[in-house]
Amino acid sequence: MTVDDGSHSSPGTRPSPTIGDTVRDTRRNRFGIVTDRIGPYLRLRPLTGGRAWEAASEDTEPVSEPEALRARLAEVNARSSKPCPGG
Repeated sequence: MTVDDGSHSSPGTRPSPTIGDTVRDTRRNRFGIVTDRIGPYLRLRPLTGGRAWEAASEDTEPVSEPEALRARLAEVNARSSKPCPGG
């Protein structure tokens, strides 16, 4: 007996992201790492840590390693330019 886990796609569609993949949430224009799948939704966490969020699987797209690195660097730079609280 074969179980369809949703990881295969039909011709013309992109494969469904799996846990550990880096994706772009096209609705929020944010990058995240897939940490869980909850029904049709993916649980994503920011590349450099922070509060996780959920996104519909169809609202995400895979990103290349160079693109993920650029996004991670942009998050680190944005965080480092903010003033420290209480400082």
